[in-house]
Amino acid sequence: MNSLTNQQQRVLSGMRPTGSLHLGHYHGVLKNWIKLQHEYECYFFVADWHALTTHYEEAQIIQDSVWDMVIDWLAVGVNPGSATLFIQSKIPEHAELHVLLSMMTPLSWLERVPSYKDQQLKLKERDLGTYGFLGYPLLQSADILMYKAGLVPVGEDQVAHVELTREVARRFNHIYGREADFEEKAESAVKKMGKKNGKLYNELRKSYQEKGDAEALSKGKALLDTQQNITLGDKERLFGYLEGSGRIILPEPDSMLTPASKMFGLDGQKMSKSYGNTIALREDLDEVEKKLRTMPTDPARVRKTDPGEPEKCPVWNLHQVYSSDDTKSWVNEGCRSAGIGCIDCKGPIIDAVRAELEPIQERAQEFEADHDLVRNIINEGCDRARDVARSTITEVRQVMGLEYS
Repeated sequence: MNSLTNQQQRVLSGMRPTGSLHLGHYHGVLKNWIKLQHEYECYFFVADWHALTTHYEEAQIIQDSVWDMVIDWLAVGVNPGSATLFIQSKIPEHAELHVLLSMMTPLSWLERVPSYKDQQLKLKERDLGTYGFLGYPLLQSADILMYKAGLVPVGEDQVAHVELTREVARRFNHIYGREADFEEKAESAVKKMGKKNGKLYNELRKSYQEKGDAEALSKGKALLDTQQNITLGDKERLFGYLEGSGRIILPEPDSMLTPASKMFGLDGQKMSKSYGNTIALREDLDEVEKKLRTMPTDPARVRKTDPGEPEKCPVWNLHQVYSSDDTKSWVNEGCRSAGIGCIDCKGPIIDAVRAELEPIQERAQEFEADHDLVRNIINEGCDRARDVARSTITEVRQVMGLEYS
């Protein structure tokens, strides 16, 4: 990967504020964030500009959802002491980088992103014939490249967006990474590594460029990571020189494939607000229990004495998430033999969901009661994020000839 060690350890991910978060968000995204925040340098952001690409006419929903979403993050265990939490639109450098990248990104690259036509088909009721919607994958690229994130947690349907980001970074580095005196500066940096390390670097560079030795490339990058007597700019320059390209200004990120969410909705489909089958994280627990008690089951079980097939029942999907092997065996046997009724089958799910939501809701109430605390957390995160963003945009402006003295 074209990045330095600290960038390889940096993770970036965001969520759109378009309504209340539900169990699908928790199991599909937030539980992974909680794990990642203890393993990497994480930046998690409220993607409010991205929400406008599909909900621009519903600005009030977005505004109301921003703080509710942050409270949900905090309530489930996303820790501002372990991760940087911020709001996208509070960092105007995102918009500037998006504009600058748009100047050199071919239109065809955006039109071929799979989600472009897919979302137009799925969201026919919305006006998606806008530049914002066409360009939102490039805005995602700007979000990632702004923090030089090495890893981006995505599902399989989002891998194409990360690949676009890699292509944009590659093109940007090719165009703007070739300084007029690039080779002279690179050779000068090699000398700063010392005679022994410099000789080893040149041998590895030759082995990779002349023989295509991928192991030599990996060893060369590892060697550069250990160098303490060269500047960060020289390191980035030598990464590019090693590969036969220019200076690496915007490192290419890698996809971090996340396990597919197993959280199904009340009707057996993927849990989604558009399907009306969700359980919100802060929904009244009695209402949650009512929803679970009345959710559909195997249509073959009209009476308690009718045997059923768990695989045909939406409740069985929830057992895969919440129940132990012993409970699943009990359900499987009892359903097929008509030894238990559907209400009996739902009992362990109701107990498990309540046990999961109760502590989340208790913590949410604490944050709801202290709006200043929530805003201070976000303000501090925005300050940290903007420091990084300013550094990146300054570098980008310099190589694009936009720093006027």
